[in-house]
Amino acid sequence: MFLILALVLVILWIGGFTVMHISSFAIHILLIFAVISIIMHFVGGRRSV
Repeated sequence: MFLILALVLVILWIGGFTVMHISSFAIHILLIFAVISIIMHFVGGRRSV
């Protein structure tokens, strides 16, 4: 789940950076959330149900 969220945020970051020209603050916030999501994915690992 975190990996999918990270991929979506990275795609939004790239899209905002190249197409929409959002303010740089919003772009970097998206990138930070994507990095945090990737870290949470690898630290959390798979949890048994």
